[in-house]
Amino acid sequence: MNKPKHIAIIMDGNGRWAESKKLPHKEGHKEGAASVEAIVQTALEQNIKVLSLYAFSTENWARPKTEVNYLMNLLANTLNKFTEDKYKDVKLVFSGRRKGLPEKILNKLDEVIKATNGKKELTLNLCLNYGARQEITDAVNKLLTQGKTKITESDIEKNLYQNLPSPDLIIRTSGEERLSNFLLWQAAYSEFYFTKTLWPDFKGEDLMKAILAYSKRNRRFGARK
Repeated sequence: MNKPKHIAIIMDGNGRWAESKKLPHKEGHKEGAASVEAIVQTALEQNIKVLSLYAFSTENWARPKTEVNYLMNLLANTLNKFTEDKYKDVKLVFSGRRKGLPEKILNKLDEVIKATNGKKELTLNLCLNYGARQEITDAVNKLLTQGKTKITESDIEKNLYQNLPSPDLIIRTSGEERLSNFLLWQAAYSEFYFTKTLWPDFKGEDLMKAILAYSKRNRRFGARK
């Protein structure tokens, strides 16, 4: 089977999952965190090399403060899990703006990134306080501070938050069919897979369905074959 090397996921539907069960939103986020663990494990088993997860966008700060605080605490607890032995082959990296994130999250990110540095089986790219337009803007501004007067595509690629291969497959759960400011530069030739499954219900078998769908596609990258 032709498998993607880099899968990126827009994890959508936690709130709707909770509402459908007449539960508070935090229960949807809690179950969504369980899906993160399940998908990371399946990615490891399937020898996926990079997994990018859209965990928290720059727009998500507009949510109720109590919900944001809960999400930050849940994130800290989830980060701790990636130092456990079952994730011993997972390297954590971070894409997003550090400014605006709580100090405890930055400290935990730095701690786990340092602890997992050098691991090679799977790179888990956590997109947190992330926006694609902001990423491109930050890359250009970084180049300008370096004195660049003529900027190439290669220059921008090298100055994105992470120097990772572009995603082969982008998955969005919950039935929505848009990128929502996610990996706009990197998604130029990505394949897309949309599912109505809400993120808390998206588990390993659902990821396998997406991988199977990808394996049947003919990627031409603009050329005619």
